[in-house]
Amino acid sequence: MCGITGVAGQAPIADRALLDRARERLRHRGPDGAGTWWSPDGCVGLAHRRLAIIDLSPAAGQPMADYSGMLYIVFNGEIYNFREIRRDLEQLGHCFRTHSDTEVILEAYRAWGTDCLERLNGMFTFALYDAGTRRLFLARDRAGEKPLFYRQAGGRLVFASELKALLEDPTFPRELDIESLNFYLTYGYVPGARCILAGVHKLPPASGMVYDCATDQLRIWRYWELPEPFSGTAPPLDVLVDELDSLLSDAVRRQLVADVPVGVLLSGGVDSSLVTAMAVRASRGPVRTFTISFPGFGGYDEGPYARLVASHLGTEHTELVAEPATVDLLPQLARQYDEPIGDSSMVPTFLVCRLIRQSATVALGGDGGDELFGGYTSYSWALRQAAASAVLPGFVRRAVSTLAGTLPVGFRGRTYMLSLGLSPDLRMAHTGVYFDRRTRRALAPALRETDLLAPERQRIACGSRGQDLLQQLTLADFGSYLPDDILVKVDRASMLTSLEVRAPLLDHRVISFAFGRVPNEYRATPIARKILLRRLAERLLPPALDLKRKQGFAMPLHQWFRGEWGRFMQDVLQEADPGIFDRKVIHRLLARQRQGFSNAQRLFVLVIFELWRREYGIALPVR
Repeated sequence: MCGITGVAGQAPIADRALLDRARERLRHRGPDGAGTWWSPDGCVGLAHRRLAIIDLSPAAGQPMADYSGMLYIVFNGEIYNFREIRRDLEQLGHCFRTHSDTEVILEAYRAWGTDCLERLNGMFTFALYDAGTRRLFLARDRAGEKPLFYRQAGGRLVFASELKALLEDPTFPRELDIESLNFYLTYGYVPGARCILAGVHKLPPASGMVYDCATDQLRIWRYWELPEPFSGTAPPLDVLVDELDSLLSDAVRRQLVADVPVGVLLSGGVDSSLVTAMAVRASRGPVRTFTISFPGFGGYDEGPYARLVASHLGTEHTELVAEPATVDLLPQLARQYDEPIGDSSMVPTFLVCRLIRQSATVALGGDGGDELFGGYTSYSWALRQAAASAVLPGFVRRAVSTLAGTLPVGFRGRTYMLSLGLSPDLRMAHTGVYFDRRTRRALAPALRETDLLAPERQRIACGSRGQDLLQQLTLADFGSYLPDDILVKVDRASMLTSLEVRAPLLDHRVISFAFGRVPNEYRATPIARKILLRRLAERLLPPALDLKRKQGFAMPLHQWFRGEWGRFMQDVLQEADPGIFDRKVIHRLLARQRQGFSNAQRLFVLVIFELWRREYGIALPVR
């Protein structure tokens, strides 16, 4: 795992030292080495910070050139099938000087051009400069595990793994993108190609991009799509369990390959426990597992479940006890997350990554299981709500929704009642909303000139290929919530500790299996979730493990709000920029939280935004 940055344009770059400063801003992503390369004409510069995982020798350092000196690459990630690709290339006559997966990408491009992307199984972003064509080729993995920000302006393209590297340029614009703020307040993250800063973009998952240095032209395309959602007669459940067992076992086996110590993030839930079981099956030596616990906080405490799984599988287990004092981490985490992200589980995720890094450089996790196999409680909830809506007369649903609009934000059940009056597609898009349209309008006056429903429409579009509600929900979460919240959270938290986290469930073969082979009845119903995964878990995990609960690395934010966390959040929000947020609305949210309403997560969304805005000096656009 590494950090990459670079610049390419029509004219020579005058300030070359800026690229080195941007590279060093990514030091946490790669503490093991650094390098910078410039084209002879000075129009292209590539820079790299290295976290050595495969082939620890200096020969595998980056930027890396091919033998001809015409191709140069900086690469962030891992290619899990690089050995197979290398064998294929050697049969075609290609020669290799290292044992790294980076060189395999270079030679794959020499053999197949941009079509090489279709052969890569991994998590990655890379930038490859072809001196023969004067084109820069950039790409991102299928699920979006690794990030890439870019900006095209003034006859040049700049890019980086993290936005903070681009902000090393003192002339880089720091204006808030108002439309992206609307998305952030809706779902707690900025989705797709959008960026919270005006003029900046993210390369979407499963996409390639070519920049022509001579013409300043940019072309972006998708190189992979999900299969058509399953339809037809369901195969026998045990047949699918066998297929999943084989696919996941192979994915874990591939992702255990490293020249450094490897561990597993074990929450005690089904997904991470299955990954642990597969790792134990594939490993020759003992497997190390790590978890974080919240003693005294009931359902938030995963410690006992993780211990049960670790004991059953015979792993070397380490547990970290989290304390409310971790509020001190929030400014640091807001600085690390280039765009604000309202997912409070960033805190325990960072803590467990920091713990693992003391013993390992690579960790396997269970991300992706919920989106692929129907694990979120919201899926069953949405199916029940749809059934209830079907039998309620329209005038009743509209009356209940109108009544809900008069209730205070944070009133339990308000979101459910509001959604009853919506059309089915908007009701689907309302799942996971922090601030509904009316509340966003009151909270952020600058949004009043934007299309307030744009976030909901984008979520509808993400799920549009689905033939029914469950398929729409899982497609929308895979296309937006997973890459733009979950994977961002894990990437930034782990990279802050110089830890590489891998996700075997996001092997593209497992993804295609989940969407193309598994019928709804084996994913989620109104009363059951993750049915297929749980059947596999029954084969491999201890009988005493509660397979029906859903928690993961979450934290008791509502309870902690009563103490130091609440005081800290209130202090931050009292100084929020009044040009962005209406302080009267914020004060009402705070007051109602103290009265017992459910606003802790909403307030966290606002706190992280304000901390991030202060850190990077972000302002409203000048009108």
